[in-house]
Amino acid sequence: MRRRLRPPAWTATLTWKAGVFITVMCCALAALLGTLVHVSVAGETVRDSREKALTRLGEVVRLYESGEPLPRFAGVDPDGLPAELRALAVRGERGTMVGDHEGRPTMWAAGPADGRALAVRIDYTQSAETIDGLDRSILASSLLAIGATLLVGSFAVSRITRRLHATARVARRISAGDLDARVDDPRTRDPARHQDEVATVAGALDTMASSLQRKLQNEQRFTADVAHELRTPLTGLSAAAELLPEGRPSELVRDRVRAMRALTEDLLEISRLDAGTERVDLAVHELGPLAERVVRASGTDTEVRVLRGATVETDKRRLERVLGNLVTNAHGHGVAPVVLTVDGPVVTVRDHGPGYPEYLLDAGPQRFRTEGGGKGHGLGLTIAVGQAEAIGAELVFANTPAEEGGGAVARLTLPEYVRLAEPGTAEVAGGAGGAGGAGGAAGGDGSGATDGSGATDGPGGPGATDGPGGSGRSGGGRPG
Repeated sequence: MRRRLRPPAWTATLTWKAGVFITVMCCALAALLGTLVHVSVAGETVRDSREKALTRLGEVVRLYESGEPLPRFAGVDPDGLPAELRALAVRGERGTMVGDHEGRPTMWAAGPADGRALAVRIDYTQSAETIDGLDRSILASSLLAIGATLLVGSFAVSRITRRLHATARVARRISAGDLDARVDDPRTRDPARHQDEVATVAGALDTMASSLQRKLQNEQRFTADVAHELRTPLTGLSAAAELLPEGRPSELVRDRVRAMRALTEDLLEISRLDAGTERVDLAVHELGPLAERVVRASGTDTEVRVLRGATVETDKRRLERVLGNLVTNAHGHGVAPVVLTVDGPVVTVRDHGPGYPEYLLDAGPQRFRTEGGGKGHGLGLTIAVGQAEAIGAELVFANTPAEEGGGAVARLTLPEYVRLAEPGTAEVAGGAGGAGGAGGAAGGDGSGATDGSGATDGPGGPGATDGPGGSGRSGGGRPG
């Protein structure tokens, strides 16, 4: 099958299209005007030469009729007379025609003379050169006009495209999470000033960004306020539940209190991640043993495979939180076996269940979105994504094809730590990728710190595993 050639990417730009349009229109206009000028001037020149030739023909006819000798530019059936003009004269009519005589342009005029053609000629060289010079002038001036118009048009279009590119860059920054980004077009600052279409688009984008920022800030503030207000009554409720006599009712109350407290701590952690004002605590860790400790602390039957060890520079508590939430989510909503694989700086958690729902694969985890009526609030994976961003890691969700066994796959890629050794010196450690690049961008203190042995809850909140009602999928899907 013949491969179809694709045009270069720059041919799709507005500048290129505008340039082509201007060039085509200028060429068409120049061709039209040049043709009109050429036809007008050439016709006028031919008419003048024809009248001059016919006047000379009349004088020669009088000389021929009076029997006087003919001038050297006249003759009967002279050599070089065009055959069409000769035939016209033989038929008894007069006519003119431009032809060649001895290699030079000549205007011929002929009329009847005793059954033959009496003809005169005048030099047409100057007239022909005048028309040729006019054509060259038209062509040169057209090219000059096209070039000048193209330059001016390209400059004008480039000013518009630069403003459009600036607007597009701001839109991309907003979609990436920078809600403070604005186009701030000077044409939109003064309401009394007339605005063009680009300024209108820029103003609409700025207005949308401001509205979106206010709504998100209100949502974050509401989430944080609710979580903070719930901590105090939940603490008292938890203490009161411990005073209940042992029995099934008291166990149910304690279980629900723990679930409510875990949900509150998750909300606080998400609000801190949304604020993006906290810093990460970077240190160097061996990834394989750290992953094994997280699995042991989770208390789940998870197989750990270390294909290739790696040293990473990361925040241990946050990384344990991410891995713990992924393992808990896989067991809570997937199907055994659950396998955690360490391959260099890449950690993969896979189950063999129905896989992630389509909305999660398309837009990522979404808090409080559940499907199928099952348990879970969608906060576990949301926290995992936020903490992964905080430590400079990339967390990707996918589904394994059915022919390979199916199941959900979460792949966490960490910046690998590389040791650089110089000759004659001690080893110098350096980070590759700089997981600390996100330090200060996001994070949450007290969001579930763990000790070296696993995922026990600290004072600030739950550990690497969620309590009842925490992260996970519901029904056949996984909340975002």
